[in-house]
Amino acid sequence: MKRARELSVGVERWPIRGGFTISRGSKREAVVVVATIRDGDRHGHGECVPYARYGESVEGVVQAIEACGPAIVQGLDRANLQALLPAAAARNALDCALWDLEAKRSGRSAAELAGLAPLHAVGTAFTISLASPEEMAARARDTASYPLLKLKLGGDGDEARLAAVREAVPKARLIADANEAWRAPNLERLLAAAKAAGVELIEQPLPAGDDALLEHIDRIVPLCADESAHDRASLATIAKRYDAVNIKLDKTGGLTEALATAAEARKLRLKIMVGCMVATSLAMAPALLLAQDADFVDLDGPLLLERDRVPGLAYSSGMVMPAPAALWG
Repeated sequence: MKRARELSVGVERWPIRGGFTISRGSKREAVVVVATIRDGDRHGHGECVPYARYGESVEGVVQAIEACGPAIVQGLDRANLQALLPAAAARNALDCALWDLEAKRSGRSAAELAGLAPLHAVGTAFTISLASPEEMAARARDTASYPLLKLKLGGDGDEARLAAVREAVPKARLIADANEAWRAPNLERLLAAAKAAGVELIEQPLPAGDDALLEHIDRIVPLCADESAHDRASLATIAKRYDAVNIKLDKTGGLTEALATAAEARKLRLKIMVGCMVATSLAMAPALLLAQDADFVDLDGPLLLERDRVPGLAYSSGMVMPAPAALWG
């Protein structure tokens, strides 16, 4: 008798090397949820990161995934999953697990299933956590082997942070992420400081829902929507206020919607960043399909951890290699 498909869910905790700080706070571990779909001797895996900023909790995400168990047993596919769960972390884990399972069952790579060419290595940013100007400058010097650095900013003191990092690494490419910490009265001044430091892109300077002002200012540094952007439904408004969009699988609810979101973003002439939460290589691997022709890639999550999965992704001099088949896809 053929065994029915089975779903299991697990919660894992991965220590972060030295901690991770953004404008909203600090954390010392990455808490991830892993969905596994078993079909005979084949297993499909997907990882997500519940994010309180979007009203998610670990317990809630686990419950949302477990509630899909009967549908998984009955043969739930990716197309029907899109209607079953909203665009969020729980759907991401299941969507990526279904991609992985389909690849293993078909003997074809996930890239081939998505209609893509064989994957190639891509350059990724390395993130410098929010800290004092001196600490961020020192960290930037220590990571000089990465051509592209992403600076976490926090509002007050950002002008000094930008200047200190630029002085420390005069040749590095810089992007920055304010994580909604800037406010309208200091926006022009901080944009000028970013331009003076040679910053190429700034993510989410103003709070989501309070960013209409961006339609009417001179964006002297290109701006990228992150917290303001989730899936395709948000892009029409985003295109009026931003120059780029950060597409994360935990926001789009998986690779399926992420690929569609990227295609729509291109139609709207938005540049694309492919981003991540702090997580393991299992969460990064599906995003590499999206990153192949992205304008900016920020898939350094495993580099911020004390340890990663084995096998994991291989990183070298700012490049991340395609995932081994034993990891995903």
